[in-house]
Amino acid sequence: MKRYLTTGFRCAFGAAFIGAITVTSLTAATAQNSTSREVVQPLPSPQVQRLNRALLEIARQPRSVSALREAGDASMAVGDLDAAIGFYGRAAELDPNDARVKLGLAQVYLRSGRPVEALPLLQEAEGAGAQLRDVIGARALAYDLVGDQASAQIAYASALQLTPQDDEARRRFAISQAISRNSSGFQDTLAPLIESRDVAAFRTRAFGLAILGEQERAEGIVNSIMPRDLSARINPYLAYMPRLTPAQQAAAANLGIFPRAADIGREDPRIARFARESESGSLLEPAGEPLGSPVVANSPPASEQTPDLVQADTGSSLPQIAIRETGSTPPPASTPLASVADAFADLDGASLPTVQATEDAVDIAALDVPREVEPAPEPEKTLHPRRIWVQLATGRDVSALGFDWRRFSRRAPDLLGEFSPHVTPWGQANRLLAGPFESSSAARSLVNALGEKGIETFTYISPEGTEVKELN
Repeated sequence: MKRYLTTGFRCAFGAAFIGAITVTSLTAATAQNSTSREVVQPLPSPQVQRLNRALLEIARQPRSVSALREAGDASMAVGDLDAAIGFYGRAAELDPNDARVKLGLAQVYLRSGRPVEALPLLQEAEGAGAQLRDVIGARALAYDLVGDQASAQIAYASALQLTPQDDEARRRFAISQAISRNSSGFQDTLAPLIESRDVAAFRTRAFGLAILGEQERAEGIVNSIMPRDLSARINPYLAYMPRLTPAQQAAAANLGIFPRAADIGREDPRIARFARESESGSLLEPAGEPLGSPVVANSPPASEQTPDLVQADTGSSLPQIAIRETGSTPPPASTPLASVADAFADLDGASLPTVQATEDAVDIAALDVPREVEPAPEPEKTLHPRRIWVQLATGRDVSALGFDWRRFSRRAPDLLGEFSPHVTPWGQANRLLAGPFESSSAARSLVNALGEKGIETFTYISPEGTEVKELN
């Protein structure tokens, strides 16, 4: 705990110290120069100002639970989750029964992708007096993050009955239904937000469709509402969504946390142990009295859910995706530090068209959603049309990619023999591609066939105007 507190104080008083140095320097400069100049210093954000006030209060009253709790809330608001845990932890040492401290600590654990620690804290918070309306949404997300979509959806339905205008709970409810393969429930839950032109709902719809395996429709949404450079970064993540476990899908869609390449589709041991210990139902059953029938259609029975998706642990604003490269054929996690949050962050102010509600789900194809930034004219559009490929590797050295192609071809001559290698720029590196293909389904067939041979690949759509050269 001390480490987090020390970090917090260093930020506050370090800033004050730097400010004092700045004032002294300016005074000296004024004495040396006959001409005075106005110095404009930008004000910190409201969240940072809130944190500074809390730290000053802690300096006056180091044992103030309310000040420590406020510092924890403010640290979480600025995204410093480690500091938030430190402040909440110190407050819990001073008052172990403070419901708001327990709730805050549970929420920061959820943001950190630690649902196993969050669930008992939420139960303790409610036992210490926290209102169900303040706990139920966090509990629903925790259930999703441990792969218990049935309990999550009951909790989401209760949350929406208590707070019908909680759009975040509605979006997360829809993702949970998509994970459990309840396509109609997913569409119905999200429809009011789509109709009200909620931009975050379009993001949710893209992720939900990707989870359901409808990659072309998911990519169509992303391509429609994002600039091409950002959509090119996000689409590979969407392509891998069906291969994630339910818990990983929930973390990726709700928190922006994508698993390491080696962990894609693999059950986390902590979640497995938690599930075994919870088989009696004592931990995973929703707490509190039932609030009536769910607001939206229930998920299908377990027998109808996809059998190859298993439970796992992972780690709303979405934090940056954690990425690591593995070998020469990394999955989308090898994309340069692209953040799902960054990709969609500026869309909240976008203007979306008015759409007419239908009896069924909202048809995204009927919406003419403007891009955030109008792309500049591209004179080579006719020379380089939009095409579908399978990406095998990335690298800076094109000759090394030629070696990779020969290596892959030896491992799968029956699959790659009919293709020629192609490359296209990707930041400071290059993509190694096979194709082009007539459809995304044809590309995914090759991806699946190569996967059976231990070659991990994914589909890539080269945007119109992007040059793709044959590798000689």
